[in-house]
Amino acid sequence: MKFAFIIDPLDRLIPGHDSSVALMEAAQTLGHEVWVTQANELSVIGGKTWGMLSPVTLTPVKLVDGRWVAAEVWYEVEAPTLQPLEAMDAVFMRTDPPVNVPYLYATYLLDYIDPAKTLVVNSPQGLRDANEKMYALQFEGAIPETIVSQSKQVIRQFVEKKGAAVLKPLGGKAGEGILFLEKGDRNLNSLVEISTHQGTVPVMVQTYLPEAKDGDKRIILLNGKPIGAINRIPTGNEFRGNMAVGGRVAKTEISDRELQICSQLAPVLQRDGLYFVGIDIIGGYLTEVNVTSPTGIREIDLFNGVSLGKEVIEWVVSH
Repeated sequence: MKFAFIIDPLDRLIPGHDSSVALMEAAQTLGHEVWVTQANELSVIGGKTWGMLSPVTLTPVKLVDGRWVAAEVWYEVEAPTLQPLEAMDAVFMRTDPPVNVPYLYATYLLDYIDPAKTLVVNSPQGLRDANEKMYALQFEGAIPETIVSQSKQVIRQFVEKKGAAVLKPLGGKAGEGILFLEKGDRNLNSLVEISTHQGTVPVMVQTYLPEAKDGDKRIILLNGKPIGAINRIPTGNEFRGNMAVGGRVAKTEISDRELQICSQLAPVLQRDGLYFVGIDIIGGYLTEVNVTSPTGIREIDLFNGVSLGKEVIEWVVSH
């Protein structure tokens, strides 16, 4: 089979960490062709989606002394050719956020892939519908108390009522722009003004969960089924557990409460064509649903001796 990956430039990826590389390696190991392109290389011609596609050959990472080690030259890529994406059996949309205007336009272009010929992971419509912060609001009972507002008064009242809260930009990634808000902080008004761009952009504010110090659990779901998890624990004076800001990763298990949350999400994710998803859970509460380019595969594989990439590719082959 032929697999196309719409990714950020290869030279920006970290092979020992990025799930996109893990998925590409798995496809290659299982005997499939791996092609790459970028969102800005897509076109619609004659009512079909085309892309400048390059075949790529990967040198898989190796496990050395408990960590993934990549070869100095870990990929070889050939010159691109313009091809219809329908020539591929599956297309993975793995461009990192932010979900800005160019990103949204790319999903519109992907709408012109015939779903009867090619599976797109994740669905372009699903990517548009599922803001990674807002999408979680529909799952009542699973999320902590949350508001979304651009009003300084509304946000301030919420923080004063709760004592402490976490503010998140709706379009952020990797912990960027997340703030800890506390009642009585003399900087509170300024923090809200900066985050909301002077009251013009809404933000999410959630009650602070003290369990965050014990970790922010990332659970990977494949077609709604949990297939692995990793715990990301804040280090030093940092309250965020994201790996991108230095969070320490640790082996973990999926609790009964977390399985219930996964079951609650599954039919909605399947309905929306969100096949490969990473959810974040703190203290038994769902905080985010990551659909654009969820990560965590490498870390889960490392701790559990598995290959989630192969599991994902095998699922795609069977569908």
